[in-house]
Amino acid sequence: MHVPDGFINAPVSAAAGVVAAGAVALSLRGARRELDERTAPLAGLVAAFIFAVQMLNFPVAAGTSGHLLGGALAAILVGPFTGVLCVSVVLLMQGILFADGGLTALGVNVTDMAITTTVVAYAVFRVLVKVLPRKRRSVTVASFVAALLSVPAAAVVFTLVYAVGGTTDVALSKVATAMVGVHVLIGIGEAVITALTVGAVIAVRPDLVHGARGLEQRLKLRVNGELVDAPAAGAPAPARSSHRKVWITGLVTSLVLAGFVSFYASASPDGLEKVAKDKGIDTRTKAHASEDSPLAGYGVKDVSDARLSGGLAGVIGVGATVAAGSGVFWAVRRRRTADTSPASVPDGV
Repeated sequence: MHVPDGFINAPVSAAAGVVAAGAVALSLRGARRELDERTAPLAGLVAAFIFAVQMLNFPVAAGTSGHLLGGALAAILVGPFTGVLCVSVVLLMQGILFADGGLTALGVNVTDMAITTTVVAYAVFRVLVKVLPRKRRSVTVASFVAALLSVPAAAVVFTLVYAVGGTTDVALSKVATAMVGVHVLIGIGEAVITALTVGAVIAVRPDLVHGARGLEQRLKLRVNGELVDAPAAGAPAPARSSHRKVWITGLVTSLVLAGFVSFYASASPDGLEKVAKDKGIDTRTKAHASEDSPLAGYGVKDVSDARLSGGLAGVIGVGATVAAGSGVFWAVRRRRTADTSPASVPDGV
């Protein structure tokens, strides 16, 4: 669903940029409350994992493919504010390094793929975990439904943006029907990937899953014939080596997916590309400002072997994303530490 340059006119693209910038600024502040010594390293890894999985287009219909958007996954694992930042980092890396998603359309893409998916998914997720039994399995089920709904929601938002600022004269009803229809199918793939990933993390380190916090059932004791909550036990904090093991496992998985498995991804156009071509939305597409990038098109320039070229590009992308993301989240985490240090707390507080 990466919107290229030329689909949306300049005024609407600029307005979307303002919205995206405001949301990112708000998320930088909100992420201070979400990131701690456990989740700050995980957030950079989540961004890299989303980048890697987005390279794995899967077929959804005749001649059409889809890929993970990642907003639901990021929001549930590391929180909605941090989730917006994770997907935004991915979109920035893709636009600058790989010429994927227009640079003038970056605000549109952040608004659509980062903000919309994260907000919709996390809102649905929170409602579901409140009504479902307080079990880990409920977190996985809620993740599936939230991810499923977030993708067609993004398709609806793109349709609304196109209705206001589209550069081609295509009937809005045709765009809406095609976009929502194909992205409902893509949403199923998004839901499966999200639920499997959240389920895998919650099985080994539930304390790292933001959306699972506060769901543990307290042990009940019978006192004078009545069930009461047992006193909270001071469970030992997971060892630092355990954090490192999760991080290394996630990084290796991302590198394998981007560097090897991506070669077998579907070559069919994704949902937006297919709809744009079929409906004529792409007639005014402009050349990407980074089309001369040595990594444009997810391949390394001057490397003739397609498998090696794509694999190297994927590995470089994962490395760049985890470095950029970790830098952002380290800075946010450090700012939180500075804000809560004794010297920064007024007397009497």
